[in-house]
Amino acid sequence: MESITYLDKSVFTFLRALSENNDRVWFDANKPTYQAAHEHFKKLAAQINAGLQKHDHIEKMKLFRIYRDVRFSKNKEPYKNSFSGGFQRATKALRGGYYFHLEPGGNSMVGAGFWQPEASDLARIREEIASDPAPLRAIIDSASFKEHFGMLKGEQLKTAPKGFPKDHPAIDLLRYKSFIVSKYFTDEEVESPGFDQLVLKYFLAVRPFFDYMSEVLTTDSNGVSLID
Repeated sequence: MESITYLDKSVFTFLRALSENNDRVWFDANKPTYQAAHEHFKKLAAQINAGLQKHDHIEKMKLFRIYRDVRFSKNKEPYKNSFSGGFQRATKALRGGYYFHLEPGGNSMVGAGFWQPEASDLARIREEIASDPAPLRAIIDSASFKEHFGMLKGEQLKTAPKGFPKDHPAIDLLRYKSFIVSKYFTDEEVESPGFDQLVLKYFLAVRPFFDYMSEVLTTDSNGVSLID
């Protein structure tokens, strides 16, 4: 497959036109343009995946469909105004996932972390934070983390989670329901040669966070491995 290191301007041109004509009649009439844009996006995604595979164990790359599920949404537009996908880490010992989203207007971004983890994982994370928040604080307070992501993001409870006192020293961390990092890019950055390397730069910067979470989620409170 041809190496693509950035998004051709024609892709955002198509997505801008789609945002102004988000209906099936227009989309069907412009299906060849969509197919060309999507094929270009797939090649860029494959290039990012190949680079990520050199530094991490990726089980699979998943590209999301442009068709929206409008059954339970107030927004009845049938198509997304973006292309996006993700990379799932392999093996039981490696937790976390990578996400990328390409949309014109400065809305392109990469993200990584743990979005709405299942109850058992969230409980284990909070247990570890309550016991010793220093390792996680060291990661999110590091110069590299702040330079790349600014701060830890994710939905939070308004008060203390059940079973934890409101005055716990790590209550600011315990309130998180998701643990996410993200970085937005300008259209110019997305459409400039070497964008794939810029994405990889941010994906690699999240590894200390992933390493910490992987260790927590694969051990019990005594540090004993939970995996074979």
